[in-house]
Amino acid sequence: MSQYEYDLITIGGGSGGVRASRVSASLGARVALIEEGRLGGTCVNVGCIPKKLFSHAAHFAADFEDARGYGWQPGANRFDWPTLIANKDTEIARLNGVYAGLLADAGVAVIAARGTVVDPHTVEAGGRRMTARHILIATGGWPVVPRIPGAEFAITSNEAFALQRLPGRVAVVGGGYIAVEFASIFNGLGPQTTLYYRGQQLLRGFDRDLGTHLAQEMTRHGVTLKLGENIERIGKAGGELQLHLASGATQAVDLVMYATGRAPNTAGIGLEQAGVLLADNGAVKVDDQFRSSAPSIYAIGDAIARIQLTPVAIAEGMVLAQNLFGGANRRMDYTQVPTAVFSHPNVATVGQSEEQARDRGLPIDVYVSRFRPLKATLSGSPERVLMKLVVERATGLVLGAHMVGPEAGEIIQGLAVALKCGATKAQFDATLGIHPTGAEEFVTLRQPVAAAGAA
Repeated sequence: MSQYEYDLITIGGGSGGVRASRVSASLGARVALIEEGRLGGTCVNVGCIPKKLFSHAAHFAADFEDARGYGWQPGANRFDWPTLIANKDTEIARLNGVYAGLLADAGVAVIAARGTVVDPHTVEAGGRRMTARHILIATGGWPVVPRIPGAEFAITSNEAFALQRLPGRVAVVGGGYIAVEFASIFNGLGPQTTLYYRGQQLLRGFDRDLGTHLAQEMTRHGVTLKLGENIERIGKAGGELQLHLASGATQAVDLVMYATGRAPNTAGIGLEQAGVLLADNGAVKVDDQFRSSAPSIYAIGDAIARIQLTPVAIAEGMVLAQNLFGGANRRMDYTQVPTAVFSHPNVATVGQSEEQARDRGLPIDVYVSRFRPLKATLSGSPERVLMKLVVERATGLVLGAHMVGPEAGEIIQGLAVALKCGATKAQFDATLGIHPTGAEEFVTLRQPVAAAGAA
């Protein structure tokens, strides 16, 4: 008889925690999962899934307009926000049920309560204390709002999915992927939308050309960009909010949404008392097997803030479960992780940016194409697509592939397989394109741009 009630107790029912728990149970472990909110975590409830649904909704206005160039005569458009919210809620509830069913089928005990760590082998939830050989922290992240006067009047992405009504004037603050996604969504659904960012370059950390091109395209779509600008305080008068800007200007809006970053959701759950060391941003410090400074306590996903993506958290959960209960000795591979930004237009990337490659001192060739997609030739849309390859000159190895344009995520996903397999530019060149598609441009890039060269 084991001295512990469970082999694994997971705190957090998001993508990483659910996967780690399910796989551990399938390998014979006795597992309990503690979640105080809805199963599925950020991704299912206030992240990837509802955001992509909202993005689809926001595309229709442009699609209706594009249709005119193809002979369609659509009638007057009318968007109903409550319908979108209700249908989104129905889909999220269905997914919550799917997660519950998967855990039940795997034999995982689900405890609907807030979980706290009492000591390295004990967790408390719902007034009950439970012991486990291993404890997993998979509590995800939480939006961060700067402490400025009037910050209480702003919302974050968490609240954006449950607004009672669609505002007429929206200010989105931030320059990362959540900011550009929601600015695109609000703009596409009708509100007058302004994006404020204190920096000069959208999507910091991505290839620089992506942020520059996206800024041009978002402006074409109707988003007002205020780069190099910051909000110092927010006032409220009547039914509107007054933004007081660092430049001295003011602007009246109906809604302010902050998308200025997320922090690990690790505060107040007893980690420090159990001997778990945290980074300054609250991330659990772990080794390459996700073990914290308390050897029986592990952490994955946004709680360790390595790469804050759902597929990464899921993969980390798989590695951990197989190592703990499957006799494996795996390490997580963080190279060439593809990602997409569901702005309008979409952005997607895999591998190294041009700047990263040059910082490593690599002599590289850079291939870039900017073109008008075929659909736009009849629709009249001014939208242009950007595609880019970063290639190591000595070996021909494709180091990075980047895109801004329709369905960028769908296209880059396929290229991610190629890069993972070590594809070279010569192999790209030898691959026949599918014509006519935008994706074929990646296999017809022939001349590096003039500015490319040795670092």
